Amino acid sequence: MTSLFQILMLLLNIVWFIIIAHVIMSWLINFQVLNLRQPLVAQVWDGLNRLLEPVYGRVRSFLPQMGGLDLAPLVVLIAVAVLRILLINNAALFY
Repeated sequence: MTSLFQILMLLLNIVWFIIIAHVIMSWLINFQVLNLRQPLVAQVWDGLNRLLEPVYGRVRSFLPQMGGLDLAPLVVLIAVAVLRILLINNAALFY
């Protein structure tokens, strides 16, 4: 059962870092530090969007419209943090 706990924590850590990478990359694209005309940047951006848009879309469906501000990544990061806390606090059940 310890391995199940470690696998779940690893998956949550991977999701956390993918979301952080997506947020940072979106800032860099919006501030024109990165250019989507570069093939590598475009491929990474497209891959991150394909991974995260299904999750963000579900979150955006119940969030109110905030103009140009997208709070979906923040809500998903909070949800991942809550899941990590729940797993850590209930780790005794895995042993």
